[in-house]
Amino acid sequence: MQSRKDANTRSGLDVLVAGAGYVGLAAAVSLKQARPSLAIALVDAAPAGTWQKDGRASAIAAAACRMLDQLGVWAEIAPRAQAITEMIITDSRSSDPVRPVFLTFDGEVAPGEPFAHMVANKVLNGALRRAAEELGIDIIEGVAVQGFETSGAGISVHLADGAALKARLLVAADGVNSKLRDMAGIKTVKWEYGQSGIVCTVAHERPHNGRAEEHFLPAGPFATLPLKPDDDGTNRSSIVWVERTQDADKLVAGDDLVFEHELEQRFGLKLGEIRVADKPRAWPLGLTLARAFVAPRIALAGDAAHGIHPIAGQGLNLGFKDVAALAEVIVEADRLGQDIGALDVLERYQQWRRFDTVQMGITTDVLNRLFSNDIGPLRTVRDIGLGLVERMPRLKEFFIRQASGLSGGTPRLLKGEAI
Repeated sequence: MQSRKDANTRSGLDVLVAGAGYVGLAAAVSLKQARPSLAIALVDAAPAGTWQKDGRASAIAAAACRMLDQLGVWAEIAPRAQAITEMIITDSRSSDPVRPVFLTFDGEVAPGEPFAHMVANKVLNGALRRAAEELGIDIIEGVAVQGFETSGAGISVHLADGAALKARLLVAADGVNSKLRDMAGIKTVKWEYGQSGIVCTVAHERPHNGRAEEHFLPAGPFATLPLKPDDDGTNRSSIVWVERTQDADKLVAGDDLVFEHELEQRFGLKLGEIRVADKPRAWPLGLTLARAFVAPRIALAGDAAHGIHPIAGQGLNLGFKDVAALAEVIVEADRLGQDIGALDVLERYQQWRRFDTVQMGITTDVLNRLFSNDIGPLRTVRDIGLGLVERMPRLKEFFIRQASGLSGGTPRLLKGEAI
């Protein structure tokens, strides 16, 4: 890790990545691994150690697992990752005595390769940080980017502590409320859903056997995602519970017994007695799509470029697709002796990622509007649709390929290939 004092004298960078979450870290590691000659640094506004307090977990699609393996970190992550071996989908009300299963997915894209794993965020972040440090990538923590100026040859980035860094390219991976995106003058398409996602970990009596479940309820989806058992053998699952924002706020801030009662109504007793294993938190949900992914000397990646509804569990995997595409474009340009921060180079990345991102944003928006309601005729139509997909193996296979991140136009890293 680089100190702030060192940062004041740091210049001549090739790439500066703003944001040391998993997207920013993966971007830095993939570029440095492919082109060791590139001088790369990370700067993050969060104080040192903040990432270790993240109690959430993420679904890592098969393609992203292949990328992490290519980056040399999956071997460290795998022992603490839980394979999703089966996915079932239901559509009901929380008060319904029976929840009929309308759609099931086998959890493999290839023999022995699950279409996704559940991984604790701090495990993922920690593995990528160690890889970055081993590659000699500087990580400057606890200081935000205050501003920047671009020139024909590069970009000068000013930090809040008075340091100035010069680079050829600035990668903005600073989240859905990206300040760098705003500083670059990039507009967004944005709206709120009036929903919040409640996230917590639930301990339960019986094993989940790798099964993930998504219940479409009138207020929003309720997903149960399998986690690796705790060190003491406790069976655990991660919950992503979408409710109307005012109800979610009341549930999270209210009495623990009321929360557990409402949770049990949705979770059920199929896995025996349950208890909340950590403090539930709620995040407001919306759709945010950047109108451009690039500007002179700047490329957006991850949530800075797109924030989507969690109904399909693809937010993190979209970010890893950004990383893989950007790394491939930059590495190819550097090998050809081109300016890696030039706008014509960055536009190749934008052309690659923009359509896929907009398509996923629209898809999740439509799915949320279609399923987060209690309109009788609409319920009938969508349940018939789910039933038809269940009876069409080729269509189910197509959806699994999409969910695994192995659809057409996949960057090489996501295929498990070096760049």
